[in-house]
Amino acid sequence: MEETESKKDRFKPLTYEDMYGVEEPEPDGRPLELDIDTLLPFPNQPFHPYKEEEMEKMVESIKENGVISPIVVRPKDDGAYEIISGHNRVEACRLAGIMKIPSFIREVDDDTAVILMVDSNLRQREELSDMEKARAYEMKINALNRRAGRPLKNYSQVGNNFYKGKTSIEILGEQSGESKNTVHRYLRLNKLIPSLQNAVEEKRISFNPAVAISHLDPADQAIVQEVMEREEIAPSLSQAQKLKQLSKEGKITDQRIVEVLTIEKPMYETITFRFNTIEKFFPAGTTGKQMEQKIYEWMEQYRRKWQAREEISQEQER
Repeated sequence: MEETESKKDRFKPLTYEDMYGVEEPEPDGRPLELDIDTLLPFPNQPFHPYKEEEMEKMVESIKENGVISPIVVRPKDDGAYEIISGHNRVEACRLAGIMKIPSFIREVDDDTAVILMVDSNLRQREELSDMEKARAYEMKINALNRRAGRPLKNYSQVGNNFYKGKTSIEILGEQSGESKNTVHRYLRLNKLIPSLQNAVEEKRISFNPAVAISHLDPADQAIVQEVMEREEIAPSLSQAQKLKQLSKEGKITDQRIVEVLTIEKPMYETITFRFNTIEKFFPAGTTGKQMEQKIYEWMEQYRRKWQAREEISQEQER
């Protein structure tokens, strides 16, 4: 019931505090109507636009009710405005033929704009890919470190950049509800070469193996990607961890990568469910494809819970 109500209220009004976790700045908090042709997207923002079905729902909602939650922008020198929060609302207005949109204008610096942009999307979006979170976390970490006066040089230094008595990793973890280890692991995904990042986006490689593969140098990652494409396989966690260990020991070679990925473990293992054994777990009329998607969602939720328990256990052992 709660899930249904949550989806039903997808486009309900959001207060500034809902979006950013802080009270609405003064003086009056009233939005202005801005022409959408004066609005510019946030540069290099890591979040994907809504998928077609979700965008269609937003368009219909705006046609019926207007834009209930104003977007947030900041002024540029040329008279245009940069969108901090509300890219999908702007696109939905454009598709609905609405040329003006209520907007809060905020005079903020680059780093504050990055932090607001990331936080608003993390708060409002129901689903994010692993790579979206990885890129968003990196952007916010960089902004926090710049505001603390210590530019980020590499991930090992992140934990030593103090901001208001806490490391940037700790701040991000607290604000996003993730453990420090989990934040570190998401940041590792940014060390993957672009083709492997795409594989993570497309769920052709799972989160934990991808984190392990990120410890390989780019040339070795390219071999992994080549084998994945040629053999139509994905590394298991044990395979990825073995490659990571070989790299750490300086024993990794092109041939060894191929052997680990194709010889030491069977390729994909297929698990088949009989329709009549699982249909009782789904509403009547659910198709096989819908069942498959739901089972994947349940397994992903289980993976995240298992991962969180593992991290807590590791912390307790230290």
